[in-house]
Amino acid sequence: NATHVHKIQDKSLAQTDGPIIFLTPHFGCWELTARMISRFRPVTFLYKPLRKTKEEAFLLSMRAQHDLFMAPANKKGIFKLQRTLSAQGAIGILPDQDPGEQGGILSPFFAHNAQTMTLLAKLARKNNAKVVLAWCERLNLGRGYELNFQAVDVLSESGNLEDDVALMNNVIENLVKTKPEQYLWNYKRFKSEINYRS
Repeated sequence: NATHVHKIQDKSLAQTDGPIIFLTPHFGCWELTARMISRFRPVTFLYKPLRKTKEEAFLLSMRAQHDLFMAPANKKGIFKLQRTLSAQGAIGILPDQDPGEQGGILSPFFAHNAQTMTLLAKLARKNNAKVVLAWCERLNLGRGYELNFQAVDVLSESGNLEDDVALMNNVIENLVKTKPEQYLWNYKRFKSEINYRS
C-alpha cells in the first residue's frame, strides 16, 4: 500500500504539551504528514486557498479530516493560528514557498537568496513555541512512507528576525540534502537572481 506509513520516528515529539509549530517543508508527501500529525493531536495547518470555489471546497473536504483543521493564508487564517497557539495548541506551516514581498525577506537557501516566509519565526518567538520538523519520506519501490519528527531550533540568540529565518532555511536545506529528489523545487523563491517566465 503506497500510502502506508511503515515507521514513525520520535513520535513523542508530536505529543508534546504546550504550543508547538510543525515545520513541514514540501518534502516527501507533505499532505500525508499533516494527516498523520492529526492522529497524535489536533493541529491547524496554514494553506493557500485556491481561486476556484468548487475546487477549494473539494480540497478542504479532503484535507480537513480527523483532528486536522485548515487556516487560509490571510489575516483571518493567521489570527486562527495565533489563537491556537495561545490556547496551547499545535499548528503546522509549510514555510518554503514564495510568501511574496509583504510576507517574507530574502534569506540564504543553498547559497542563493530566496524569498522566505517570516511568519513561522515570528509566531514561534511570540508564543515561546516548540518547533518540530516533520516529514513523510517516500520509501523505495513503492513501499510506503516513513514519518519523522525532529526538534529544531529556529530562534537565534540575537533575537534578530533575519537570523531566525536563516536558521529555518538551514534546517530545511539540511533535510533536502538527504533526499533532494523528494523536494518540490518549482516554487519561484529565487526571484532576486532568476527572471522567471510567467
